[in-house]
Amino acid sequence: MTTPANDPTLENLQQQNQSKDQHIRKLEQQNAELSAKLEWYEEQFRLAQHRRFGASSEKTSPEQLELNLFNEAEVLARAEPEVETEQITYERRKQVGKREADLSKLPVETVVYELPEGEQICACCGGVLHDMSTETRQEVAVVPAQVKVIRHVRHIYACRTCEREGERSPIVTAPMPRPVYPGSLASPSLLAHVLYQKYVNGLPLYRQEQDFTRMGFPLSRQTMANWMIYTSEQWLSPMFRVMKLHLLQQEILQADETTLQVLREPGKSAESKSYVWLYRTGSSGPSVVLYEYQPSRGGEHPRNFLAGFGGILQVDGYAGYHKVKGVKLAGCWAHARRGFDEALKALPPSQPKVGTAAQEGLTFCNRLYAIERETNELSPDERRDVRRERSLPILEAFREWLRQQKSKTLPKSKLGEALGYCLNQWDKLTLFLEDGRIELDNNRAERSIKPFVIGRKNWLFANTPRGAQASSVIYSVMETAKENGLHPFRYLAFLFEQLPQLENLNDPQVLEPFLPWSPNLPPHCHVLTS
Repeated sequence: MTTPANDPTLENLQQQNQSKDQHIRKLEQQNAELSAKLEWYEEQFRLAQHRRFGASSEKTSPEQLELNLFNEAEVLARAEPEVETEQITYERRKQVGKREADLSKLPVETVVYELPEGEQICACCGGVLHDMSTETRQEVAVVPAQVKVIRHVRHIYACRTCEREGERSPIVTAPMPRPVYPGSLASPSLLAHVLYQKYVNGLPLYRQEQDFTRMGFPLSRQTMANWMIYTSEQWLSPMFRVMKLHLLQQEILQADETTLQVLREPGKSAESKSYVWLYRTGSSGPSVVLYEYQPSRGGEHPRNFLAGFGGILQVDGYAGYHKVKGVKLAGCWAHARRGFDEALKALPPSQPKVGTAAQEGLTFCNRLYAIERETNELSPDERRDVRRERSLPILEAFREWLRQQKSKTLPKSKLGEALGYCLNQWDKLTLFLEDGRIELDNNRAERSIKPFVIGRKNWLFANTPRGAQASSVIYSVMETAKENGLHPFRYLAFLFEQLPQLENLNDPQVLEPFLPWSPNLPPHCHVLTS
């Protein structure tokens, strides 16, 4: 007789139930995965909509600060008792001091209006009118760019006595400055204008071509492109090399990179991406901003460019910078904060933002920045001491919070990415505790690469690698000049006048007086300030 335990029918039912349970678990798992994917796509869509239509600022809005669980004690301690107040409204005459200060550095042209001597007669009695007072108004006029021809005529002298009586007649030629581009119509001011318009004002060469035509001087974009490559290679590249020597002597640098399209790059399609790398100084030393074109984003490029540098390199989280030998990598809290800011913006509109994990992470970052703002005027040693006293406890609490949140957050969500970035970059993010000269973020580099990004939106691409390298050198000189308070056009015109007169541009000592931070530069190269 068959027992129930050995009943084949019962075993079949059990197997069917197990199969159904497995199928249900598989469906539940698929459902969870699809739900997670749907949530991720919705998050990406909301963030994309915000980037396209929302405000680009990453400042924390007031509603995000309504609930702050981390500095409640500080807020309460700093709060002052309420007192009765009254509002007083009054009007006063607008001060004119600022206007006078704004105009004080500009050249002044005075136009005087007087009555002819024959009309200086009183209409009542016929007596002679005398000059009682004056009435003055001021206007700011603009002199548009104009094109003119400068004809250089050099006189050549000979001695008539030697011509008549001597065996030979010496020839004496009047000195004349060497041209910036022999055999061309280019003057220092014209070259400086073309470069200034493209690399500072973002005006592509085809628009400059149209503008020159309207001024009565047809100048093709091909000619201007050749001029740019020539000036970059002949005059500005030696300046670039000397500025690089100063850059590598600093103890703290920042770096960043961005894309560039080069149409005729060997072995690559026109649609492929090339890169421009940025290297710049930090808050100490002369301001040096250098750009370098490279065909890829490989870490060998910063390794080769920074060969000989052994200080602290502050960068974002890109792993390519790990190939730079002999440096300490400092992290960027702006990137860490941006992750939580984007996670907050990606939340559904119906979900309250106050009290969320994204808001809590953002608050931790905001507290670090608040401390940094209070230390702006301190010395590096004093700033380091404040960081160790006030920032270190916040960092310790933040790290514990990160570990707790990571265990219950989807890794591929915006919040998960923000948490992962902070934990993966933790050693680099906390290096600022060791040295007060290290800044909290890499924003100097991001600000310096922005002019290139804005210019790229106008001229779109480089035609050849040679042109891309020339543009990188020109941008380096332009942006370093701006960082040191120079007017880029006047500084370039000065360089194009003076550098052709020098004998050895490969000697760094020869170029030292012409560097953007040199005290020997003439006053007119500097930006007019009140």
